[in-house]
Amino acid sequence: MVVGNLSVGGNGKTPAVIWLVEELRKCGLNVGVISRGYGSQTKTYPLLVTPASDPVQAGDEPVLIATRTQAPVCISPNRQQAIECLLQHTPCDVIISDDGLQHYKLQRDVEIVIMDAQRGLGNGFLLPAGPLRELPSRLQSVDFIITNGAENQYSDAVMLLKPQYAVNLVTKAQRPLNEFNHATAIAGIGNPPRFFAMLEQQGITLSETQAFQDHQAFTASLFDKFDKNQPLFMTEKDAVKCLAFAQENWWYVPVTTEIQGAKTQQLIQKIVQKCGPKSK
Repeated sequence: MVVGNLSVGGNGKTPAVIWLVEELRKCGLNVGVISRGYGSQTKTYPLLVTPASDPVQAGDEPVLIATRTQAPVCISPNRQQAIECLLQHTPCDVIISDDGLQHYKLQRDVEIVIMDAQRGLGNGFLLPAGPLRELPSRLQSVDFIITNGAENQYSDAVMLLKPQYAVNLVTKAQRPLNEFNHATAIAGIGNPPRFFAMLEQQGITLSETQAFQDHQAFTASLFDKFDKNQPLFMTEKDAVKCLAFAQENWWYVPVTTEIQGAKTQQLIQKIVQKCGPKSK
């Protein structure tokens, strides 16, 4: 199955993939994940990714998925090669492709589109005139549409990303977000303003924010300009790349994914049924 989107920018594919892995496991399925591995610097493909993998080599999102789910993950620009690698190393009833909706060489049984509810389809134009990789009519042929943040006219279900607490990168201590007043925030994701707004909704006043490009390769020197006397917040995706040089005032915010909608269980059951008698 493919989890992708029609528009460029951060739509929330990775938390949706994590949620799907967890839900399908509850149904007794063995789930694996493949990814292009955007941002990875490895010269060797296919590459099996574990929680211990170097995110510089494996990419931030594959390492995050492996860490959060403990599922087998493999990256390769050749997605069929990644599938074959997974099947050689582990039994899989379901393989989820993180992105790849437009990779038509990849056979798929289920297509799920993730859409940012606020941005929707933008101006409705294809790149470069607009944000779309394909025409809006492509939505008519997918199996399921999940909108991130709110419901819109396309929604089969709504995904809500809820912050849990703050985790210190150095000590691993956990603190409720309402214990923080002022902070700096950085984000190297597809939609940094969403992360900053989430922190502000928790009552945190952000004295400085810095948006980096998605899959930013972080170095210690990039953080020299930030105030070391107040907390610095980042996403969990960014944190996996900063552990080696983290400071004691750095915190990341893990989120839980809730997908709401009457059709949600229909989607899960559809996937289970496609796996055949073994899944029963």
